[in-house]
Amino acid sequence: MTDSLRLAAGDTAPQFTLTDQDGASVSLADYAGTKVVVYFYPAAMTPGCTKQACDFRDNLGSLASAGYQVLGLSKDSPAKLKQFQELDAVNFPLLSDTALDVHKAYGAWGEKNLYGKVVTGVLRSTFVIDEAGLVQLALYNVKATGHVASLRRKLGIDA
Repeated sequence: MTDSLRLAAGDTAPQFTLTDQDGASVSLADYAGTKVVVYFYPAAMTPGCTKQACDFRDNLGSLASAGYQVLGLSKDSPAKLKQFQELDAVNFPLLSDTALDVHKAYGAWGEKNLYGKVVTGVLRSTFVIDEAGLVQLALYNVKATGHVASLRRKLGIDA
């Protein structure tokens, strides 16, 4: 169950402009004509989020070779994202959505079950956006471990 709408394949990806780990503005429009993987994660420097970011880092070459750019979004501040980037050598933009507007627009904020308790928070989600700005894949409640390998299989990207 979630408080937000859910996106589906074929939907127009909601536009956004957010601040990255270096304080620069990054817009989805900057990637027009390019395939983009936008993923939402709960919190920088936590075990699952670190595993997921490192998997994207380690697979960035093959994703880029297949024409995909990667953007990571969280509710963390740019300063915390900078620490995360430096600590784990993250090699793609990490964007700060402290107001949660983009999380909500993508349906990546809502109710979830955490250790048997219903809480409201970030729904670990990944969206693949095509060159025309349309959602190609909308994946909600993904697991941190093994997600990038699963995504590569869905996109037909060889290991």
